[in-house]
Amino acid sequence: MTDLTRAVAVATDARHHSYSPYSHFAVGAALKLKDREVYVPGCNVENASFGGTWCAERSAVVAAISQYGRVEFESLTVVTDTDPPAYPCAFCRGVLVEFCGPDFPIYLANPDGVKITTRLGDILPHPFKLLPETSGS
Repeated sequence: MTDLTRAVAVATDARHHSYSPYSHFAVGAALKLKDREVYVPGCNVENASFGGTWCAERSAVVAAISQYGRVEFESLTVVTDTDPPAYPCAFCRGVLVEFCGPDFPIYLANPDGVKITTRLGDILPHPFKLLPETSGS
């Protein structure tokens, strides 16, 4: 099984755990940790107070940091059931910029597999950065 195939499988499984009673839009994510054979899953968790909703991408970031501390991320795979697959929202893009550089690969998939390969810098070309640039980010 290739790394990307495994990432899609992890994100697809995470999607099945989605709590999305309002939008009925289930999303799964798999965040690959750099220099490790670990894929951290995330899913969207909605809330009646829509501002309290967690996207799958942010869910994976928070889970990875909660479990492993400050680690570098290698890639993100997001699975939806749309064609074309959905991109991360602006809020998630902003969170990813905190931990990943512009060349960070993002794979967008649906049940038929990966349909779009992009980079964080392509989907958020002019990010807000409060902290100075650091090596490895």
